[in-house]
Amino acid sequence: MSRFDTYFLMKTEDVAEYVQEKLSFFPEDAKLESKEIGDGNLNYVFRVKDVETGKSIIVKQADEALRISAEMKISKDRGRIEAKILGIQGKYAPGLVPEVYLYDGVMCALTMQDMVGHTMMRTGLINHEIYPLFAEHISTFLVNSLLLTTDVVMGHKEKKEYVKSFINPDLCEISEDLVYSEPFIDYNHRNNVFPANKEFVQKELYDDKILHLEAAKCKFDFMNNAQALIHGDLHTGSIFINKEHTYIFDPEFAFYAPMGYDIGNVIANMFFAWCNGDATMEDSTEKEEFCGWTLDTIEEIVDQFIAKFKVSFRENVTDTMAKTEGFMEWYLDSILRDTAAVAGFESIRRTVGMANVKDITGISDEKKRARAERIIITLAKDYILNRETSFRSGADYRDAIQKAIAKF
Repeated sequence: MSRFDTYFLMKTEDVAEYVQEKLSFFPEDAKLESKEIGDGNLNYVFRVKDVETGKSIIVKQADEALRISAEMKISKDRGRIEAKILGIQGKYAPGLVPEVYLYDGVMCALTMQDMVGHTMMRTGLINHEIYPLFAEHISTFLVNSLLLTTDVVMGHKEKKEYVKSFINPDLCEISEDLVYSEPFIDYNHRNNVFPANKEFVQKELYDDKILHLEAAKCKFDFMNNAQALIHGDLHTGSIFINKEHTYIFDPEFAFYAPMGYDIGNVIANMFFAWCNGDATMEDSTEKEEFCGWTLDTIEEIVDQFIAKFKVSFRENVTDTMAKTEGFMEWYLDSILRDTAAVAGFESIRRTVGMANVKDITGISDEKKRARAERIIITLAKDYILNRETSFRSGADYRDAIQKAIAKF
């Protein structure tokens, strides 16, 4: 009987033994070293490496208690969901997700490809690296992984089976609270508000009843619109990247929801990179190049998504009524509306909510950080409040960003 036949939370010294027992990835006599490399809020992530050959593998284990807060408990089943969706995304967007080698339902551990030669995108962006192919890669991933999992394309019964398989109540509850509720009404007292912006946040977020109403509308649409199989947490910490290639991973929040949720997350996180570059870069030429690229990328992501979506829709639509003239345009418009809203929610929650981002918290100059946060919140409110009438092109995003910057 193996000690891995009963769940326990592994430590670094356990993981190499675990890999050798469960897989034939390394030679039996390989000298292995393990290292805990996770810096996320939920799971424990280990790299196991053959000291002599350099060959490596990743093991990701879930526990009920979250790393972000031991008081928050969620089901360990999220690893099964992640393993399953990585397989689906690998089918629809080949080459853009890592390979899964094993999911162990007893140990709640996912063993997967080590994305060697790639850097976590948030780290790269904080170091002000430019990734010229990112807009091309992420727009392809978004169209393929989202549209092809809707019942515009899938058989309706098959899609309903997917919906059932990816019911994810614990992680959905986290999003419902931390994204759509607490940043606006801090009823659990878990928000992290930068002291210099306390009064600004009170006025612009906590006291704005019109904003609260729009947030409530969007929250219940998120909860009830089972449109596509979304990644659910598609920020720059869920992307490994280099100049030539992109990997999207960490989709444990996956469930069926509005596809704009993923698109809006990407847009918001790209603007965090602009804020960091604007506040911390000293060389004016380098700052202009990096910050200009971030804005170009936001615009390109939106425009390339729209263009690729239309092509894919025409090629892949199967539902008879969805082929009705004008339906594609109506459907896409709803996606773009949701995209703008979510860009706003992600912007706000990463600035004042429980899970902040290093792009902003890493700005050491208090005045510059305060300015960056005020730009983000102002822009986010524009996204949410004007989602019905604007933000239908990349240029609309650039214009809104420039207007928010100009206010501060």
